[in-house]
Amino acid sequence: MREYRQLLLANRAWSQELIDERADFFTRQSDGQKPAFLWIGCSDSRVSPEQMTMTPPGGMFIHRNVANLVNPSDLNLMAALQYAVQVLEVPHIIVCGHYGCGGIKGAFAGGATGQLGQWLKHASSVVCDHADELAALDSEDAKLNRLVEMNVRDQLINLARTDIVARAWKDGQPLWLHGWIYDIRDGHIKPLMELDADASLEEVGRPDSVLLSHPTRAANGIAPE
Repeated sequence: MREYRQLLLANRAWSQELIDERADFFTRQSDGQKPAFLWIGCSDSRVSPEQMTMTPPGGMFIHRNVANLVNPSDLNLMAALQYAVQVLEVPHIIVCGHYGCGGIKGAFAGGATGQLGQWLKHASSVVCDHADELAALDSEDAKLNRLVEMNVRDQLINLARTDIVARAWKDGQPLWLHGWIYDIRDGHIKPLMELDADASLEEVGRPDSVLLSHPTRAANGIAPE
């Protein structure tokens, strides 16, 4: 069977399962959305925000791009951000990166061309801004893992500096920004940092690493990354 046909069959089964659980499910969905979260994550096919948080349809407004970047010149992102904050009035925005990110690895290695190369320039600035800390690490894996974390930190600050978020905070709108890391080795999401209206962005330091060695790797005597 061709792969795309399997997607269509799976969709029918998914739809029927929801209807079996609640007959008016899609009728209620048609009435509108009121999600509590805007998720800004990576396009990586292994990272499925709704599935890995068990969030039902309607609970999460989602924007994804390569390396989960917050670039104010990205009209797609800014339109999603404006709609989420000003229309949907979500109280939480999550920037979620993940270890093993191909976009971060590409930014670190350099050499990407075309549209991808242009896009990753925004992540390359993170490499430059944290070059001192990265240089002190003794392996490429350690550097890439820390870069994933520093990228989330920097993108969260970029998010806080947007006019949309700044205006919401000034107006007293309840809004919290969360920086998370997804570990593809065990499926766990690890909170890295959080910002609110009282945060002094100029004083935000570098958060401690949330990367822990994988239990199996540690049990086998493999050093933490």
